[in-house]
Amino acid sequence: MMSQQQDKIFFAKLADMVDHCERTGSYSFSNFFDERQSAMADLWCRQNTGNLLYSFYGGFPQANRKILAVYPDYCKDYLYDDFPIKCVTFRYRKEDDLKHKDFLGTFMGMNFKREVIGDIVVSQGLTQAFVTETAAKLITSLLSKIGRTGVKVSDDEPFEIPISDVQKFKDITGTVASLRLDCITALACNISREKAVSLIQADKVDVNHFTVSSVSRELKKDDVLSIRGHGRFILSDIVGLTRKNRIHIILKKYI
Repeated sequence: MMSQQQDKIFFAKLADMVDHCERTGSYSFSNFFDERQSAMADLWCRQNTGNLLYSFYGGFPQANRKILAVYPDYCKDYLYDDFPIKCVTFRYRKEDDLKHKDFLGTFMGMNFKREVIGDIVVSQGLTQAFVTETAAKLITSLLSKIGRTGVKVSDDEPFEIPISDVQKFKDITGTVASLRLDCITALACNISREKAVSLIQADKVDVNHFTVSSVSRELKKDDVLSIRGHGRFILSDIVGLTRKNRIHIILKKYI
């Protein structure tokens, strides 16, 4: 979570992007934002971009880490081709069990800042990482191993990993008395409502990437719930009422 000073610097950079776009009449791009930063930027842009447009993109529709573009209306038809994002593909033997942390650790060992690295999607014998164009040039020219595992690296292949491999979920089904945050937190964590209240009041629960301290906050379908120490969940579906007037819901837990 960013401090107040970090927030001020973050918003100042957004203002610089808008100023650059207004002066040049062309795109202005950020580096990669995490999900909370994207949510903060979205709120800021709604109020501060004037007649300019803005959009987020991470290389594929389901990306979590995204780059912000601010641009004039006449640029919109070419937008996604111009995002400074490269898909870097790593191929290796399927029996080499490489993990997300192996790739991220290697990138960090090359002294990259986290903001130049987007999503890293790992599959069997194949990993594809979305990075800035500058990072891609260094990765493709310098990397031949991830840890001790030899890899073939290219930056001219399309994203091909099945979406089902990008993120996996575990379904949690149950009933709640209401869609209040404390009720849904209790179901998600399999704890009592009283313990759920304690978590919320201790600022350990985020809704859509922002900390919420009100136990009575009403959730809606597709809200994202992050509970420190317990994981991350999506309110996937609100099925309906039971005979006892409880609400049947489905949560998806990130695994």
